Order: sequence, then structure tokens, then C-alpha cells
Amino acid sequence: MKVICTEKTQILASRVAEKLGAPLGEVKRSRFPDGELYIRALDLDGETVIVSSLPDADSIVELLLLIDACEGSDVTLVIPYMGYARQDKRFNSGEPISIRAIAKALSTGVNRIITVNIHEPEVLKYFGVRSENISIAPAVGEYLADSGIQNPLILAPDDGAWIFAKGVASANSWDCDHLDKTRISGEEVRIEPKHIGVEGRNVVIVDDIISTGGTLATAAMLLRSQGAVSVSAACVHGVFSGGGYTRLISAGISDISSSDTIERGCSRIFAAPSIAEALRR
Repeated sequence: MKVICTEKTQILASRVAEKLGAPLGEVKRSRFPDGELYIRALDLDGETVIVSSLPDADSIVELLLLIDACEGSDVTLVIPYMGYARQDKRFNSGEPISIRAIAKALSTGVNRIITVNIHEPEVLKYFGVRSENISIAPAVGEYLADSGIQNPLILAPDDGAWIFAKGVASANSWDCDHLDKTRISGEEVRIEPKHIGVEGRNVVIVDDIISTGGTLATAAMLLRSQGAVSVSAACVHGVFSGGGYTRLISAGISDISSSDTIERGCSRIFAAPSIAEALRR
């Protein structure tokens, strides 16, 4: 088995290779004069694992070329962060189902696909090969435990993320709840935990993905006003678009941690052990 990767997933791929005890293959990249990408994967033989997050369109093109370069190999594709997964339904006529289009393209030449905390696991049906979604919620919980935080209250930003939050909290038997939004009037909205009060608690808001951070920033300010001692945030996929990271810091969130599915300065949670375990299965 050999592990190779696209350019923006080099660190995670090297960690996966280390966990598997497998060599990390070399991929040569260059550009033609018109900007077109050139790819060459060296010394391919037998089983190949491609590790590639898809944070942008360029990464998708690079991955498609890399899959084609692996023709003749037994290819397992690991997609730690699956871009273009938000448009999973057609809401208006003339819209594409973006995840379906990308999934069909990526399935050609691949035998198996593994995703990590994809936002809607139901979209795996669009892949034309055997596929599996894994969760690194336990790794998020392990990181928080090692950080030394005392008896935190784990909060999901909504009931849709509650299952993920329970996965974070379960290993350490921490309290877990989700935020509930109640409209008081046409202009006033109250956001508070559904069941457990935050007064005197260290609160950690957890989610699979943080994009702009707007909802979390609003929630953090309200939780502090409700008596929370501290508010921090942890997620799998740290997108932080539109100044999302600074927005959270400005809202008084004391610490922000993400995993290395998208490689950021705050990527302190490691997905490689869970990915390697899934590959061994």
C-alpha cells in the first residue's frame, strides 16, 4: 500500500501514512503556460490510497487528474473534507445537485471512498462505489480532555449537531446539550441551552464545520451574558470563510480548535488515527 495526496492535504496524508506504516508516494506538479495543471504520480504499484480534501475547485481538478494517473491501481480515496456537499437538493429549477455531479466524477477509477464527518451522510448514495463516512467526534473529545478543561458543558449549536456533540462528550461522561432558539418578538431572539444552564460552566461549542462563525459568535456573547465562565469552540472542518476566525475571537471565544481535514494554524485535532483504522477495516 502506498499513500499519495493532493497539494493541500500533504500534512494529513503524511500522518495517515505514518499510522499505516506505509510509504508516502511522490507526486510531481507543474503548470503549463496557460495555467493548466500537470500531474505525475511516481512509482505506483498495487494498492494506492489517495488522501485529498476538497476545499476549492482547483483541488477537485487536481484530484480528478490524480485518480486518472492511478489507472491500473487498486485505489481507495479518502476525502477528509468534501467540498461542494452543501447543494444536496434541487431547491429551484435549473440548479445542479452539486454533490451528485462531483461524486459521480470522483467515483470513476476508484474502488472505495471514505469521507470524514460529511455534513449529510445521505449524499454517500451518489458515489458509484462502496463508500463510508467516519466520525472523529471521539478525537475532538480526546483533544479537549488533554487540553485540561475542567468539567466542560459540551454544546451543539442546534439539535441537528446534537449527535456529534454527544460523540464528543461520551468518552468523558461530560454534560451535553444543544442550543435552542426562541423568537420572543419580531426583533428579539433568545438563544440558550435546551436543558442545562451555563452559569458557572466552561462551555465548549462543537460542530462538524465552522464556516462564517456568525451563529457561534452570537451564541458565545449570549452565553457569556448568561453566566458562562468561558466559551470555546471546536470543530472538524475549519473553513472560517469571510473572516470567520477573527469574528469568533472578537465575540469572546477564548479558544478555537479544528482538525487537520483542512490544514489551518488552529488544526490541533488529528484525523489520521481514525482514517487509518477505517483503511485497515
